[in-house]
Amino acid sequence: MLAWGPRLVGFLPPGGDPLANSVDVFRLTRELIDIPSVTGDEVEDERSNIIATTEAQPRIVLSTHMDTVPQFIPSSEDSEFIYGRGACDAKGIIAVQIAAAEQLRLEGINEIGLLFTVDEEVTSAGAKLANQHPLAESCEYLINGEPTDNQLAIGTKGSLQAVIAAEGRAAHSAYPEAGESAIEKLLDVLSDIRNLAWPGDDVFGETTCNIGIIAGGTRANVIPDAAQATLQLRLAVEAASVKTLLEDTIAERVTIDYRSVHDPVRLLIIDGFDRMLARFTTDIPYLSNWGQPLLIGPGSILVAHTEHERVKKDELLRAVEIYVDLVRKLMLQNRER
Repeated sequence: MLAWGPRLVGFLPPGGDPLANSVDVFRLTRELIDIPSVTGDEVEDERSNIIATTEAQPRIVLSTHMDTVPQFIPSSEDSEFIYGRGACDAKGIIAVQIAAAEQLRLEGINEIGLLFTVDEEVTSAGAKLANQHPLAESCEYLINGEPTDNQLAIGTKGSLQAVIAAEGRAAHSAYPEAGESAIEKLLDVLSDIRNLAWPGDDVFGETTCNIGIIAGGTRANVIPDAAQATLQLRLAVEAASVKTLLEDTIAERVTIDYRSVHDPVRLLIIDGFDRMLARFTTDIPYLSNWGQPLLIGPGSILVAHTEHERVKKDELLRAVEIYVDLVRKLMLQNRER
């Protein structure tokens, strides 16, 4: 079950004690890591997005996701890093976004909010549902958090995930002429896909293709009657041209089922921040109603999804400053229009 899950978190009330409401970013990061939340198991009873606001309608929302890839890894730390599943993708980001929101609230900036989604690592089902939330109407900017080494992304690549499936005819392996191997048919198609010259772009670079899963057959002594492979493409160009190239190459030798498709996204850039291009995808394409998107967060994507996932402590503290500064500049930019 998916739900919006609109819940208020402990924003500082006017006139409150700043010390009583400060956020221990390191402690909060570890506490969040130690809550297992592999996609599909974000909470015990139901999967809910969390939306937090002040008493004002949010003009700027800080957002990231609560789910992680498997396997769960508990938190640990040393003098330089915090370790564990979600350290950089994206439990640490949740912690620093909460801390930044608290700091902004102390400064009297009330038109802010937080949006934490489920299912980002699979189909972004949480983001798709959140896009229908009425609060999106008031939001002018969405600052999404993913590990970008605290650099502002100029864009994110598009994504295409598809399953290609081959059918054959089962037979005893001693008499291969009596059957038709679905695996060999699939391998022929995959060989042609691997040799494709994918289209590129001056900004987004190369389109890349990963053959992530291959499955088929029942026994070594049986000619397999079914086989399939899951492809994940990172798109540098619009999906339509890549789909045409893929379908022409397959030439109806196998079937294709598109599981998710979206084009590359160009993001809002603000002066004064280091920049990068994100070769991965995010919830942003599915949160189009939440205003102009930006993307930035602490940690390296190169350690996300790995057994040694970690985030630098000084990057977490710097990220709080960056989110606060970014919101201030967006607020000022709007007033100057």
